[in-house]
Amino acid sequence: MGLKILVVEDSRTIRNLQKNTLKMLGHTDLNEAADGVQALASIAKQRPDLMLVDWNMPNMDGISLIKKVRETDKKLPIIMVTTEAEKSRVLEALKAGVNNYVVKPFTAETLAEKINQTMAKFAPATSNAEPVVASPQVESTEQSQTTEPAETAAH
Repeated sequence: MGLKILVVEDSRTIRNLQKNTLKMLGHTDLNEAADGVQALASIAKQRPDLMLVDWNMPNMDGISLIKKVRETDKKLPIIMVTTEAEKSRVLEALKAGVNNYVVKPFTAETLAEKINQTMAKFAPATSNAEPVVASPQVESTEQSQTTEPAETAAH
């Protein structure tokens, strides 16, 4: 079952890329917002199961949005998806209330892993739930190699 995900990103191209990646991962209940102001309006209409939030946006940036959401909703899973990779920025985002952090550009596998990690934090402790996101099928050209113990020569 897919999650209800709100993608908050000012670039329409990046929003579409993220939505296509999420669809590939099995999530089809997607909403989008071009900035924090639109995101707050969307959340007021229908609370998502997860938010993917960009940092740098006009009108209301991602950090301001996260702080505003956290004033009233401490449990909404939020992943910051941004080009901001400096440790100080990651720490600032965590302090603001994000649950995970993905640096752009990212692979579908990375996004799936971060979504699974994030949603696991919110799963009931007694649950043996399956991962929320299926890993995308990727063809591997590498042969699996097994190492056999070296035989010792008898003297």
